[in-house]
Amino acid sequence: MKLNVKYLQDFIKKNQELSFVFILIIISVLLTHLFQVSKNQSTKEYLKVINNLYFQKTFKNILGGFQPKYSRVKHKIKTNDTINNILKSYGVPKNEINNVLNNLTKNKITNSIKVNDTINLTIDNSNMTISKLGITISKTKKIELIRDYEKDIFRKREIVTNLQKKTIFKEGKIIQSLYRSASKQNIPANIIVDFARIYGFQVDFQRDIRKNDTFQIIYEVYEDENKKIFSTGKIIFADLNLRNQSNSLYYFDKKGAEGHYDLNGKSAKKALMKTPINGARLSSPYGMRKHPIDGFNKMHRGTDFAAPEGTPIMASGDGVVTKASWCGGGGNCVKIKHNSSYSTVYAHMSKFSRLAKAGTRVKQGQIIGYVGSTGKSTGPHLHYEVIFNGKRINSQTLKLPSGKVLQGKTREQFEIKKIKTEVLKSELILRLS
Repeated sequence: MKLNVKYLQDFIKKNQELSFVFILIIISVLLTHLFQVSKNQSTKEYLKVINNLYFQKTFKNILGGFQPKYSRVKHKIKTNDTINNILKSYGVPKNEINNVLNNLTKNKITNSIKVNDTINLTIDNSNMTISKLGITISKTKKIELIRDYEKDIFRKREIVTNLQKKTIFKEGKIIQSLYRSASKQNIPANIIVDFARIYGFQVDFQRDIRKNDTFQIIYEVYEDENKKIFSTGKIIFADLNLRNQSNSLYYFDKKGAEGHYDLNGKSAKKALMKTPINGARLSSPYGMRKHPIDGFNKMHRGTDFAAPEGTPIMASGDGVVTKASWCGGGGNCVKIKHNSSYSTVYAHMSKFSRLAKAGTRVKQGQIIGYVGSTGKSTGPHLHYEVIFNGKRINSQTLKLPSGKVLQGKTREQFEIKKIKTEVLKSELILRLS
């Protein structure tokens, strides 16, 4: 079949647009084919370069140059931790571990390490050796071993933070709660908790405090060189004015009689605390009630305080732990014998503290466990019982035995201390005006 050239020319003239599109398609197909061939060839060349051993080593060395020379590690010491297994966990070789241990022993440091201490390591990534090892011994003291690379030995350096004691006076009006009002005065949280603990023997913070009651407090803080509060000290003076009735307490530091006393030298500390938990709400008082789980009326021989799970529970008085285990419907519970007449029970705990072991002697205010909802319980709370001569009694109406009263020469010394505290308070107030 012969191609009719004239016919083709006529067809192109009559269908110029269609012919142009057809030509473009042919050109596109040809270009795509040429590009694909070129691309496949380029890919093969790239793969040859990448798979080249010399290139791989060079690339690895380049990447290595971007890795940090040193790794810095902060490790908090846990139970059963040793320097050996700590260093091993960070990839330090055995010979280097032995070198570090020998230097620690030589500098008598290993015996200073305790649970919750912090170890700071600087590790040389090129050979996994220790460049610096720092151990935080206390809030104000840190020991460092720094490697001398020329002599390949460690040099010991002690870093001590110098603290300045400062006495602060604050006062305020209680609008919603003591904690909120004190926080607005920038009083540290642990000072507020300590303030509540001091008055916890005589004040129910849920029911006794009213709006517009006032407070005053003088407390100690320790500042570092940058004027930053590093830690807090004692509460020297406190006053919780409830319905225009002052309740002043003074700190007395005589050995054997340390504590807070009122104007008459009577200790604020009583045999038992009224409420062994801070920030709790009285949810079920002592007396007859319908049991929330059993569904029938029965005598509730304790006091329930609703609080978030994990809230610390304190020993309400000095004594010996006689039980710290499962108590059936009471869940996890602790029982403390305070003297020949008084015992207390704390039930439904989520967990015990390290002090909650049978035979352990505890002090008033020490944490023995944490609020939970174990046993027969519908929600997190503390069930608290006071037992007097074997009989459960109402802890909220109990006339708590008073603490000691200072007498004789000790009382005279307290009166002098009280006058000095009042003078200090006046001076601090004048500084603020």
